[in-house]
Amino acid sequence: MAIPDAVPFINLGWDDVLFIILSVVMIGSALLVVTLRDIIRCGLAMMVSFAALAGLYVLIGAPLVAAAQVLVYIGAISVLVLFAIMLTQTKAAPARLVFQTQAAPAAIAAAVLALLIALTVGATNWNAVAAPIRVGTAILAQVLFDQFVLPFEIVSVLLLAAVIGGIFLAKREKDSSI
Repeated sequence: MAIPDAVPFINLGWDDVLFIILSVVMIGSALLVVTLRDIIRCGLAMMVSFAALAGLYVLIGAPLVAAAQVLVYIGAISVLVLFAIMLTQTKAAPARLVFQTQAAPAAIAAAVLALLIALTVGATNWNAVAAPIRVGTAILAQVLFDQFVLPFEIVSVLLLAAVIGGIFLAKREKDSSI
């Protein structure tokens, strides 16, 4: 039995359904990042948001950008942030955060930004945008993995050294003579 081109009952293509699912997951986890009080859970929600964004990159035909998203943001930055939080601070946030007093102006700014994004998305011809992205991704992959492999690996080793140094500094015993 072959899979139909469109999802039954809603008459949408599978790529549209996947786009909707990934978008809802990304927006929902991004909202959790800014609303949760437990900072570790905020970091984990940030990782879910980054993963959904990587899925959207794959969906638009940019697998190299998706791989970089997973490696750099989920694999390095998020883990570094979580380690730094776990090693240096307490988990719970204060009862009333300072930025919560700016909730009304932030909500207005978010609504205006959402309206601008919706207008931009509606006015964009997405079929004309997909082909140049695929070509640009292929060229970037060719240059990155042909000419800049060594600098790419050096940066990854430096990030690893920074993580190890941060753990060492956070776990170092306090010297009583200082």
